[in-house]
Amino acid sequence: MPQLTATKVKAAGPGKHYDGQGLHLRVTDTGSRSWVLRITVDGRRREIGLGSWPEVSLVDARKKALEHRAAIADGRDPVAEKRRTTIPVFRDAAKAVHEANRPRWRSEQHAIRWWRSLENHVFDEIGDMRVDRITQTDVLRILTPIWTTRPEAARKTRQRIRTIFRWCQAHGYITLNVAGEVIDGALPPMPRVKSNFRSLPYPEVSEALAVVDETQATAAAKLCLRFLVLTAARSGEARFAVWDEIDFGACEWRILASRMKAANEHRVPLTEAAMAVLDKAKDLHDGSDLIFPSPIKPGNPLSDATLTKLLRGVGLADRATVHGFRASFRTWALEETDTPWAVCEAALAHSLGDSTQQAYIRGNAFAKRRKLMDQWAQFLELP
Repeated sequence: MPQLTATKVKAAGPGKHYDGQGLHLRVTDTGSRSWVLRITVDGRRREIGLGSWPEVSLVDARKKALEHRAAIADGRDPVAEKRRTTIPVFRDAAKAVHEANRPRWRSEQHAIRWWRSLENHVFDEIGDMRVDRITQTDVLRILTPIWTTRPEAARKTRQRIRTIFRWCQAHGYITLNVAGEVIDGALPPMPRVKSNFRSLPYPEVSEALAVVDETQATAAAKLCLRFLVLTAARSGEARFAVWDEIDFGACEWRILASRMKAANEHRVPLTEAAMAVLDKAKDLHDGSDLIFPSPIKPGNPLSDATLTKLLRGVGLADRATVHGFRASFRTWALEETDTPWAVCEAALAHSLGDSTQQAYIRGNAFAKRRKLMDQWAQFLELP
């Protein structure tokens, strides 16, 4: 026999109020009311929300409960059926994955490229399709035209589709990842082509910086590039550098783990030439803590494109990238010094050896790296 009435529903206090046959009214401490049906499907206890009161009346709640019980009697799973009505289209699933991963991506440019590859190759085909209706054929229709003509783009596109479907699997929207191993047989093996960053021969680095100094580029860009070369740092490490990271007494630059590619704190010995760059950079102060703030957008760091534009302006962009100066430094260290391999790699903030070796290496060769960076500055003969 039903236990609730419309009057009892309206007057019910916090807690669960049972009507019978698994239907109950749940009232929170704030007074909100919602209908819940507790049922057993395939031996498992389930709860299904039937809506909030008063939008769903007692009569309506009983009707919905009856429909769900009838579905179970017919051998159907109303919980699974309800879940299917909430299955997202591929574009929405991609958006959820993109937003979830964005905080861990260290480069905003990577986040932009990740999304843009889906816009260029994927969304027109399957963006508006529900993820549980996308088949292997749909994925192959996307990948096949670019698999051999644009292998790197195809590889990254497949990787991103597969990541999105993995997220869908974790949320119970699909059971099979149709961009995974199931399509391997339809795609020819893809040779991995190693593409190195363009870099200047190390004897030309000093002259290149001298040419850059003569340009009309902003002081922030020129100083940032010089500091980056002197410290063999990555572009983002230099562009986002802040004054709090500089220990002037110890002549050290201490980069937080959160800003490093390997997620480990990195200490950089600063030469006299590097300290001279910092002394000039004090004139760039814009109220923020950034050492090389953007002159166009105060309070913001220089963009990666700014340094690339600097190289383009002096005709070096076709021969070198900003990141390539690290290769120039590493080649110089190999060819012109007797510095041990591990010290050179530590100067670039590279991991040393495999996981077993790393477990035993507790130092960072800081004193030896200081000597190496002094030699580098002397070789460049920078004022």
